[in-house]
Amino acid sequence: MSTTTAQRTAAPVSMANAGYRTLWRWHFYAALFVMPFLVILAITGTLYCFQPQIEPLLYPHRLIVEPQATPTLTQDTLLAKARAAMPADAAAVTAVIAQAPDRSAEFIFRLADGEKQSVYVNPYSGEVLGTLSVEHRFIQVDRMLHRKLLLGKPGELLMELAACWTLVMIGTGVALWWPREKTTAKDALVPRFALKGRALWKNLHAVMGIWLALGALAFVLTGLPWSGSWGKQFKALATRANLGAPAGSWGGLPLRSTLPGTQASIQGQPMHHMDNAHDSKMESMPGMVMDDLPLPITPWAVGNAPVPASADTRALQALPLGPVVALVASLGVTRGYNLVLPASPSGVYTVSYFPDDPQQERTLYLDQYSGAVLKDIRYGDYGAVSKAVSYGTSLHMGRYFGVANQILCAAISLGLAGMAATGCVMWWKRRPQRSLGAPARERCAPPMRGWKSGLVLLGIVFPLMGATLLAVWLADRTIFGRASRQAA
Repeated sequence: MSTTTAQRTAAPVSMANAGYRTLWRWHFYAALFVMPFLVILAITGTLYCFQPQIEPLLYPHRLIVEPQATPTLTQDTLLAKARAAMPADAAAVTAVIAQAPDRSAEFIFRLADGEKQSVYVNPYSGEVLGTLSVEHRFIQVDRMLHRKLLLGKPGELLMELAACWTLVMIGTGVALWWPREKTTAKDALVPRFALKGRALWKNLHAVMGIWLALGALAFVLTGLPWSGSWGKQFKALATRANLGAPAGSWGGLPLRSTLPGTQASIQGQPMHHMDNAHDSKMESMPGMVMDDLPLPITPWAVGNAPVPASADTRALQALPLGPVVALVASLGVTRGYNLVLPASPSGVYTVSYFPDDPQQERTLYLDQYSGAVLKDIRYGDYGAVSKAVSYGTSLHMGRYFGVANQILCAAISLGLAGMAATGCVMWWKRRPQRSLGAPARERCAPPMRGWKSGLVLLGIVFPLMGATLLAVWLADRTIFGRASRQAA
């Protein structure tokens, strides 16, 4: 009787936990791959979030100047000072129009070997404050670690895979945490510090995970559109569905190309309004897109947009930098933007304004001879997908609502690094010798059709992940499966 009673009482428990080990096994595989990358993403992402605070501390003598009551020197004078400090074969490619009166003027030059260097000039005195390598400055190295592990395309694909597998880790983690039997909401959401040993680490891991799950999901979904493989395909698909970049940014009609009024001039030169983008001289330069320009970052919606060309009128003198900056200010963009200088007789002045508020994003192309606005792309011109990505990017980078956004992003990022640490401790405490330590396979696992359908769907939406999912499944059935059955 005691045996029969025990079997009857054990049956509900067994049914209640059916599928638990299967979920745990997949959670283990996902975490095994993701956790090292998650630590790197957490640390580099937190540092990048605080770029506005970190860089002035690292380079105060280059970036920071004493504000003065006297007017600043003209942009052309400052550019000439910067040019004099560089080798004769260096080409000025970008002017960074400062956002605050205590910031130096920055000009980016491309050297003969292809390297880019920033030159910093005091806007009040014209004193050259120093230079910095664009590629090797601290925040840029941090950003490249975050995006591609400093490994180029292979690193970029690895980070994309890590982001996709994080979705598996989140899904299985939530399923494992889901309260079973008589577990109360308090037990599920509040750490139980009275526990000891591995039970305490498991409880901390589960509670931290459920509080961080939504933030981790938001990080993944807002970061994937910028990935090198899936992100590009997603952008192309959104564009074909008229939900991505505005039509004008892809070579169609110009957007907002007519300036207010009927005529304007810069230093006595008339500015003609360009209302027809199909003129042969207005076609985009072959292969040149916004992401090819020397810009630190551009709005997602216009990254692959072809750059238009100036009418190649070599008889006319190209406009100096100062009047162009004044024109941009008259169009409503006064400071805090990057201005790419024309690199050829048919090149254009390109304005990339990428502020904290996505609705203020702006991309302008100006004819270098007449100052005509060739294209003026604004947030309102974006498709629905691009608008959503713009907001997601601002939140992801900790820029949308100031310091509070930075702190929130840092808390989520460092919390995820803590999840990696607690997961490693749990594995270490239960690890078997000379074995991977994957949870044993269930002898009578339920069909779990919903879970399998979800994995298949993820594999279809993210093909690169689908290939690795299949590889892990085959390895689990052949290599790790034998060890699991022996352990069980």
